[in-house]
Amino acid sequence: MDLAAERARVAGRIASLRREIEALAEEQAFTSHDDEHDPEGVTIAVQRAQLQGLLDVAEREHADLGRAAERVADGSYGVCVLCGRPIGTERLEALPATTTCITCASRPRRGRQLGPGPR
Repeated sequence: MDLAAERARVAGRIASLRREIEALAEEQAFTSHDDEHDPEGVTIAVQRAQLQGLLDVAEREHADLGRAAERVADGSYGVCVLCGRPIGTERLEALPATTTCITCASRPRRGRQLGPGPR
């Protein structure tokens, strides 16, 4: 997985979503603000909320990929933060910013402890 390329792809998605939100805000400025009687007003508000949610997810993904790049630089990329074992290649391909192996990710969250586990 090329983390830089993936991060650039996500940055492009962020820019696109921001443009869509700005365009929607401009559109909303030219329409009635009477949401109670304007069926389009509610639609625009819902669409804006959906776009904002997608933007929030993309920004978190971008930050996660940045932290993954830092782990590559310090040599800890691909090592589970919970058990210290290698994270499978397939998992890293699917989730390049993941910090846990599939075994640890499948465990219930309650009771997890950081650090290497038994080998």
